[in-house]
Amino acid sequence: MCYINFLFSVQASALWSLSYYSSPLLICYLYRKGYICSSKLIPVSQYVGTVLVCLLGVACLRGEISLTLRQLCYDFDFSLSSILLKLSKAGVSLLKPEPRLRGAADSVLNSVRTLPCHIISFLIAHSFGRRMLYPGSVGLLQKAMRPMLLQGQARLIEEFDGQRNKLVACDGNDIDTMFVDRRRDGGQNGQTLVICCEGNAGFYEVGCMNTPLEGGYSVLGWNHPGFGGSTGVPFPQNEANAMDVVIQFAIHKLGFQLTDIVVYAWSIGGFTASWAVMSYPEIQSVVLDASFDDLLPLALKVMPDSWRPLVQHTVRQYMNLNNAEQLLKYQGPVLLIRRTRDEIITTTGPEDVMSNRGNDLLLKLLQFRYPKIMTDEGVRVVRQWLGSSNPLEEASVYSGYEVDDDWCVSVLQSYQADRDVLFPWSVGEDMTLEGRRQLALFLARKYMRNFETTHCTPLPASEFHSPWRL
Repeated sequence: MCYINFLFSVQASALWSLSYYSSPLLICYLYRKGYICSSKLIPVSQYVGTVLVCLLGVACLRGEISLTLRQLCYDFDFSLSSILLKLSKAGVSLLKPEPRLRGAADSVLNSVRTLPCHIISFLIAHSFGRRMLYPGSVGLLQKAMRPMLLQGQARLIEEFDGQRNKLVACDGNDIDTMFVDRRRDGGQNGQTLVICCEGNAGFYEVGCMNTPLEGGYSVLGWNHPGFGGSTGVPFPQNEANAMDVVIQFAIHKLGFQLTDIVVYAWSIGGFTASWAVMSYPEIQSVVLDASFDDLLPLALKVMPDSWRPLVQHTVRQYMNLNNAEQLLKYQGPVLLIRRTRDEIITTTGPEDVMSNRGNDLLLKLLQFRYPKIMTDEGVRVVRQWLGSSNPLEEASVYSGYEVDDDWCVSVLQSYQADRDVLFPWSVGEDMTLEGRRQLALFLARKYMRNFETTHCTPLPASEFHSPWRL
């Protein structure tokens, strides 16, 4: 197919060159025959106009054919490299909302009473709700982005020697993946595999995969179910099933150990990333960029207040992206990147940095891991630090409490050496108020980095760091 495309281009180029260089001779011939005069120019101009329109149509067709043939080249390779990693017919495990305890009679009565709500929630989730949450799954958007996606895919294959593979998740969905292997390049970063989880309108072809690529890492990108070459629909269960087969592929086919894998997510990709480290706790670390703690507050922000009960039920039953709850199950290193002018995951507006749900993700993580440090006073000083609108204010808050980094490290290392226990830790239990404040600010700055930009700005490789380790 690629050869046919090349042949078509050569033939078109040859015809254009022949007509271009022979045009002076053709004009002289027409003049001598008397065709270049006012009476003859009108029908000739009509003829020429018709020919130009035809040539324009051919040029457009040629561009479309070229695009289609190029797509066929890569789709052909994609179908040949299909890999089946079917584990079970049941979906992977997800955390479920805790049911309210009721008596048997109350439970039956409540089920009958709430049946209309269940039906409406189902219809909302499976119609416009899913498309609002994952606009990248809408066919019209994908069609509009097709040339850009094709160009990005070609770049990954041609410039980075990317390998496109189709994985089959346990629910039968095909998952479109792209792997770039840097292990033979000799660099230290190339020995680490970064698995990328895209946003709700992101594709590996043009998404966050480029950030670790620029950093010299081996990278594995994949598309959500229903995005690009992936099939299915992006409900939480399908998302987790897809993430599971991607990790299995990285281990059993690509030959990486879990301790060599970093999971990197942008925005809504935090759900599959947090699920991955919860389900595979040996994973080296996780980096969450512009992500949130829970979908519900963000969903309530965009829906009418009168819909609150219906929104709550719909999110919890069908779109329960409980990132914080999953992340708390992970014991390894975590880095959160907060966009200080984020317009998407704030509940009021980008100018109110305190409404950024990344703050809530950090606070929940620190409160779980270090409950004796993150008392009311610890939470207060961390909130003060989070309220800083620029690096200067951030540094002012930090220095205002005279945080001694060396002392904080020694306290934490001493606790870890004496006990070597899993989180939550009881460090800070018998500490002064001043000491707990210092530790709270120290930990906040280690677990979160600020990036002064909006939600959709690509993260530069210089801002992609390994999470802090004690």
